[in-house]
Amino acid sequence: MAKAKTVYTCTECGANEPKWQGQCPSCHAWNTLVETIAETASSSRFAPLAETAGLQKLAEVEAAEVPRQPTGVSEFDRVLGGGLVPGGVVLIGGDPGIGKSTLLLQTLCHIGSARKAIYVSGEESPQQIAMRAKRLGLDASPISLLAEINLEKIISTLQKYKPDIAVIDSIQTVYSEALQSAPGSVAQVRECSAQLTRLAKQAGITVILVGHVTKEGALAGPRVLEHIVDTVLYFEGDQSSSFRLIRAFKNRFGAVNELGVFAMTEKGLREVTNPSALFLSHHSEQVAGSCITVTMEGTRPLLIEIQALVDEAHAPNPKRLCVGLEQNRLAMLLAVLHRHAGVACFDQDVFINAVGGVKISEPAVDLAVLLSITSSLKNKPLDNKLIVFGEVGLAGEVRPVQRGQERLKEAAKLGFTKAIVPKANAPKQRIDGIEVIAVERLEQALNYVKNY
Repeated sequence: MAKAKTVYTCTECGANEPKWQGQCPSCHAWNTLVETIAETASSSRFAPLAETAGLQKLAEVEAAEVPRQPTGVSEFDRVLGGGLVPGGVVLIGGDPGIGKSTLLLQTLCHIGSARKAIYVSGEESPQQIAMRAKRLGLDASPISLLAEINLEKIISTLQKYKPDIAVIDSIQTVYSEALQSAPGSVAQVRECSAQLTRLAKQAGITVILVGHVTKEGALAGPRVLEHIVDTVLYFEGDQSSSFRLIRAFKNRFGAVNELGVFAMTEKGLREVTNPSALFLSHHSEQVAGSCITVTMEGTRPLLIEIQALVDEAHAPNPKRLCVGLEQNRLAMLLAVLHRHAGVACFDQDVFINAVGGVKISEPAVDLAVLLSITSSLKNKPLDNKLIVFGEVGLAGEVRPVQRGQERLKEAAKLGFTKAIVPKANAPKQRIDGIEVIAVERLEQALNYVKNY
């Protein structure tokens, strides 16, 4: 028997090379070429999704509203952009045991009575899934279950029963008989996801793919997998904590960077309607080094506590450590604090933490970070009803941030009575229950907290 011809496929871009190289010639990524079996399948597998249309003007194309199917889980709907879309393909990834299968099982049980749903499991037996549904107290009677990893059989079943929603758990366990490589390989993941996406578009089936992640937390398989699907969701959270976050990093039918918050309980994932309460510490009295800020996660404002600890350095090189924020930005902010406010920390260890394990990437928390550092350095607590947000520039100016009105309204709703904000974000009309202090420069904000 002749030996099967092998090629080397890039896990990042999916390009094929005849021999192994340290760097992919196509995308220039290092150590991404893996050995796979060269495929000789004919191109007849790839039929067009629709009849070829002639050239036409974009203005002549009639735009149609995309119908939504609510899942019954409001936090999941928020991340999806309002619900599931017929013919849409959703890819959800996350660490093992984070709750992906639990969330999808709960979702199918919510909408199974109104829509035909099929759960395709390649990792668990039907008995295990039934035990989970019983443990969670779910009514799984409307859900059809298929324990199969053969792509051709899965597609045949979906074409026969024509469900509204199909969950594939997981795409790395599915294999196609047209390929000789093992399940989970680059070629199999790319082929199976492409065929399932084609079926979803042709039959109008909403397909949800569960994907494994690598050690770095990225979705396993070629990057082309994320390009094929319509929506990419990441399930995040520390397994030592009961809270889970789900984010949208790509969404052709809605906004990206939306955030859904869940709490893992004995009865499965429970929605958290007030996520700001998760990220605020409840001190019995005012403490130095604590400042509350408002950050935006998609369209949702979240109140987060920034904690700072400034202590005398006992080594030649003072430590600069951030948890949840960018460390390089901290070094820049400390230089601005010294140059424009006269507060020196060059002989102090500085530690910054965003409470609750949340990761903040927007610069709107700059002013809160600097006020918390000053509070810890001088050992003077800030008002526990004070909210602070604003971007700080290298010239010491306080720059405006997006959606300042929404941030202030969220703070007022949660009982905060004072706010230090950029002058450009000052509301034109008074917001009931909150006093707004508008500042243009960092020195003005520091003088206010020093004198109040």
